[in-house]
Amino acid sequence: MVKNGTRKICEGKECIYYDGYWIRFYAIPEDTLANRKLLIDHLTRRTFHHTESGINTPGERLEEARMAYEAQTDPARRRVNGAMLAGALFNRATDIFTAIVELESKGVKVSRDNELMKECASCFKQALELGKQVKHYSGEEGIDELWGEPFKAFTQSTLQVFESRYRKIAQTMRDIDKIGIHLAQALNKKKLFIDAIPLLDRLIESAKLQLETMKLDNAFFTVWPEFIANRETVDAYAPTIGRSSVRQRYQIENGVNLIREGTALITYLSEARVPMPKSMQHFLERCDAFKQEI
Repeated sequence: MVKNGTRKICEGKECIYYDGYWIRFYAIPEDTLANRKLLIDHLTRRTFHHTESGINTPGERLEEARMAYEAQTDPARRRVNGAMLAGALFNRATDIFTAIVELESKGVKVSRDNELMKECASCFKQALELGKQVKHYSGEEGIDELWGEPFKAFTQSTLQVFESRYRKIAQTMRDIDKIGIHLAQALNKKKLFIDAIPLLDRLIESAKLQLETMKLDNAFFTVWPEFIANRETVDAYAPTIGRSSVRQRYQIENGVNLIREGTALITYLSEARVPMPKSMQHFLERCDAFKQEI
């Protein structure tokens, strides 16, 4: 049995093994404040990129965001105000951490007990709690794991952050494979959809390659176009329909919609690099319903 953390060369690339998957390996940077700041900046940008719009509140507007959240009584609006406050807290935390790194670069050591460090930790912690109210940009669900990554980068070592990253990639790959299996089983019930399955197989493999590849890697110039081209092919798929009854046309329409939903969910997972359990469970139930309908 292969142990987590084992490394080897797979098809010309160095890979690391986690939870059943060989994942493209990247060297772990030295655990310095400067490197940690770069990591936090990257994770924060990635978090805002994959969450609903309008919540990337500047850190200097933290108090305004807090007052608006505390004054809001409508539940739906309060959730959005909470998301905006979480964004402000995240940005305030990164602002403080940037100042700490700048001080250290000038030879001023800042200990964990320093008030700046405590305030930074407090902002991250509050943002993490409020982050439960933040939705993925699809509007389907929150992605708490993604929202918590900048906080982990502040509290954990770089090694721990990268280990967590590989585990989440493995979990996400497993979910993408599960979507592919359920979708193929559903489509197999209708002969018209058989030729869509190899297209989905190619999409799934390219989605997992995209998932494991960092954008700074030169391989991204090959991996990303392949993923997008495969996704566009599946999105454009339509079965050839001859003479058919109203019921058959209805089933075909449902099948095409199921393929589109699956493609969208695979895309969300591949880009966010974390599981989306609620969205996946809902989709698997849709697959089961389609099978029963056929």
